[in-house]
Amino acid sequence: MILATAGSWETGAVILSDVRDPRLVTVRRGGTLVDADHHLLALWAADCAEHVLHHFDAVRPDDGRPRRGIELARSWARGDVTMSDARTAGGHAMGAARDLRGAARYAAYAAGQAAVVAHVAAHELGAAAYAIKAARAAAPPGEADAAGRLECLWQRERLPTAIRELVLDDQRLRNELCWSVFDGGAQ
Repeated sequence: MILATAGSWETGAVILSDVRDPRLVTVRRGGTLVDADHHLLALWAADCAEHVLHHFDAVRPDDGRPRRGIELARSWARGDVTMSDARTAGGHAMGAARDLRGAARYAAYAAGQAAVVAHVAAHELGAAAYAIKAARAAAPPGEADAAGRLECLWQRERLPTAIRELVLDDQRLRNELCWSVFDGGAQ
């Protein structure tokens, strides 16, 4: 299922760990994540996805599914829509990527991952990782690594203080599962 596994359809890799980090599980579900921080994770993931959305829009300007996913991630964080609404929008955003390649595909996946943070907070890293992959894919030949590092730095500069250490630790712990895209960014 797309929403349960944030996977890479190119490699079959899954970016969610087998063991859930209790810091990314809500208090209601037995973890330690409070709602305010869950909302911050969703907003940050939406920012990451929106930063690369232009790569999708350039290829499919009339397909609003990824943009809608980002909007509903933010709406969920404000309390304006249900988790199910955001999760559904995330699935539709990822569906927009299905027949694409490169930066446009990764940008749509980033949007979908941002929307499903409402359902599973750990998807925050999926939004960030796919955004970095989009930046790398869009870079001129020979500049992909530098573009990925710049995107990672951009993301880290926008991390709210309340969740900064959590996200940076999550990047360290799941970097290998996320195609090692977080290696190049300074903390």
